[in-house]
Amino acid sequence: MVQWHWDLHKRKKTGGKRLIWRGKRKYERGGIPAETRLGETKIKVERVKGGLLKIRLLRAEWANVYNPKEKKVVKTRILEVIENRANREYSRRGVITKGALIKTELGRAIVVSRPGQDGVINARLLEE
Repeated sequence: MVQWHWDLHKRKKTGGKRLIWRGKRKYERGGIPAETRLGETKIKVERVKGGLLKIRLLRAEWANVYNPKEKKVVKTRILEVIENRANREYSRRGVITKGALIKTELGRAIVVSRPGQDGVINARLLEE
């Protein structure tokens, strides 16, 4: 279901009621969250405002992990989602978003990209 990101239904700064003086606009519409999970890589390409394309990553099994000690980026397999601070429910379901802690073949890493917007999982290895 579409989410509307408009503020015509909110109250004024003074606390008074604001009258809705026009209808909804297409550019005020929001998208459905991708909710990237573990599995065989699956992407969805959507056209967005301005004719641009947004690549949504629906499932992923690989991540580009940056190792700060060696200063190198290595493509590694994601083993599991440890924790997702964005939402407790995401932690239970194993949804990967920015800020999620994942377990990779190299060790624990934190996701620094937005998989639902960028179409790729970039992560930084944590010091252990």
